[in-house]
Amino acid sequence: MKILYIHQYFVTPEEPGGTRSYWISKELIKHGHDVTVITTSKDLSKPKEIIIDGIRVIYLKIPYNNKMSILKRIIAFTKFMLLSSWQVIKLKKHDLVIATSTPLTVGFPALVGKKIKRMPYIFEVRDLWPEVPVQMGGVKNKYAIKFLYWFERTIYKNAKHIVALSPGMFDGVSATGIPIEKISTIPNMSKIDKFWPREKNLSLLNELNLRSDTFKVVYFGTMGLANAMEYIIDAAKYLKEEKDIEFIFLGGGAMEPIIKKKCKEENLDFINFYGKVPMKRLSNIVNLSDVSLVTFTDLPILATNSPNKLFDTLSAGKPIIVNSPGWTKTMVEDYKCGAFVNPKKPKELAEKIIEFKNNPSLCAEMGKNSRILAENKFDKSILCNQFANLVDNLLK
Repeated sequence: MKILYIHQYFVTPEEPGGTRSYWISKELIKHGHDVTVITTSKDLSKPKEIIIDGIRVIYLKIPYNNKMSILKRIIAFTKFMLLSSWQVIKLKKHDLVIATSTPLTVGFPALVGKKIKRMPYIFEVRDLWPEVPVQMGGVKNKYAIKFLYWFERTIYKNAKHIVALSPGMFDGVSATGIPIEKISTIPNMSKIDKFWPREKNLSLLNELNLRSDTFKVVYFGTMGLANAMEYIIDAAKYLKEEKDIEFIFLGGGAMEPIIKKKCKEENLDFINFYGKVPMKRLSNIVNLSDVSLVTFTDLPILATNSPNKLFDTLSAGKPIIVNSPGWTKTMVEDYKCGAFVNPKKPKELAEKIIEFKNNPSLCAEMGKNSRILAENKFDKSILCNQFANLVDNLLK
């Protein structure tokens, strides 16, 4: 069967970013399907169309990054919505379309495909839009909000099936009136062959100018308004007198220059920034760490998130500190692979880091539990097969 996959931010393991769509596409090919991906590229030197590991990828030249203003983001979203819709019309008819958010506008080309070419589609909910930007204050006009909620319901209603990435997202979709039998939960994935516990690379420590005798706290991924970056820095202030703790920040986003400036002003010289790195290097650096942070701004909607960094940390065999009072809190506590801290109290985060630093046996035990959970429940081999089986059944 021919499958058209629409994802504005499709990346491969050789590029920084989330690779869920890549792994699902590979599994669909393994199940005998032909997969074409429509995505974007800000790299003008990249070919417009290319075969990557058996996946046909069509790149639309639309610049986008997390540091853009809201207006520029809206322009990028709209441009991709229109250009990808034209690709849907222009391409030969496919048996199924998979549209994966965010943003919600990714659902529009899938809707176009259904209405014009009678192609059914799966809509994958990676964030509950428009609820996320509404709660964060990104959309304030009451008419725009009303329209976006109507658009969300329209996308859900017309989908053949909906895949939610967390229990909270499942509940959010169901709350719009969609029957629960039309919704599946397939969370983000651990990559146990890409992140795994092993001996620390001492030469990499020297290269990164990190000490070998410190307790290392890692944060990796997007540094945006939703990620509570200032909360982490406020917690770090309480650790200034601790001479054996270092922070490692990997990734980028709108908050990166702000927190870098704050670190400089507060003389937090034990916080290190290394920018965006490809997956292989990221895995090696995460392996140097002792505990990983998965933090979000204290908004109810953000407690539904299914962040890549959480599942990569599980694979890496590291304990996790979360600050969202949602399903991630339940998970780390039930499986004893981390701890929850109050999102309103950065001092609590600082105290938890000290507690972990002073309890190496506890860290080791939680790290083992993390790896076991990744292997037995969240590995991509399990969840990609689950997704592909869902597609197979829908196509029957």
